[in-house]
Amino acid sequence: MIRRPPRSTQGVSSAASDVYKRQQDNDKISIMPDSPIETFHNPRPERDYEIVIRCPEFTSVCPKTGLPDFGEITITYNPDQHCIELKALKYYLIEYRNRGIFYEAATNQILDDLVAACQPRRMVVVGEFSVRGGLTTSVSSQYVAEDGLEG
Repeated sequence: MIRRPPRSTQGVSSAASDVYKRQQDNDKISIMPDSPIETFHNPRPERDYEIVIRCPEFTSVCPKTGLPDFGEITITYNPDQHCIELKALKYYLIEYRNRGIFYEAATNQILDDLVAACQPRRMVVVGEFSVRGGLTTSVSSQYVAEDGLEG
């Protein structure tokens, strides 16, 4: 009979092990991407319209194994006074390539950062992550401003 060792960071790369231990100690500790999210003035703030942005090549690092994670991030939002500048968003998302973060944390962090940057009426961020161990994961997080219009 083969016995499995107790669940630990045994067999995990040292870099991933360090990230995982930090997250176990305090789930809120994280290193934020350096690239700022830039915005520009909404050309039609009086109109309620929707913007959909897809990032089909999103990558991050599994904090437990140190292996790369692949997925697609879709951002859907109704801007208020500001819209997200796409080149800055691209660089912001690229910063996740070297970051050890779980899918759920990445999706929610992206939402928090984008809402802080552009203060939309509504926003939904969906992370559709590729197969890992025979499983796919989809994480959806949403924000509605207190005075946002309900549709």
